Amino acid sequence: MADTPHTGGAGAPEPAADPVPRLLCDARELAADDPARAGALWRLAEAGRQLDANLVRLPPEGRVEEHVEPDLDVLLYVVSGDGVVDTAQERRPLTEGGVLWLPRGSRRSLTAGRGGLAYLTVHRRRPGLQIKSRRDS
Repeated sequence: MADTPHTGGAGAPEPAADPVPRLLCDARELAADDPARAGALWRLAEAGRQLDANLVRLPPEGRVEEHVEPDLDVLLYVVSGDGVVDTAQERRPLTEGGVLWLPRGSRRSLTAGRGGLAYLTVHRRRPGLQIKSRRDS
């Protein structure tokens, strides 16, 4: 077998020679720290990754307005708190430990309960923007 470097495709960085699994954070600890803090509590930022992940906290009765993600399936894991997800078909409760699949193209919104809602989302990484010259168009 040849020792040819492997790239992940068009412009993707080469993976580390020996990638090592490692613990990145304790999501429950981050979600419990400073309950008044809302928004992104943590983001996956490792170089060369194929995934994106975010730990997000909504304040009590906070909301992610209705939207559609046209390109990516998203997996949502409820770390703490509770709330509801509204879809085009139904309203479903979200409770700690729940895992929700949000298929691409689905219409959804999230509303936190009285104690707020912390959740982890994971999805395929979006490709970076590429600047093209006019002759490439």
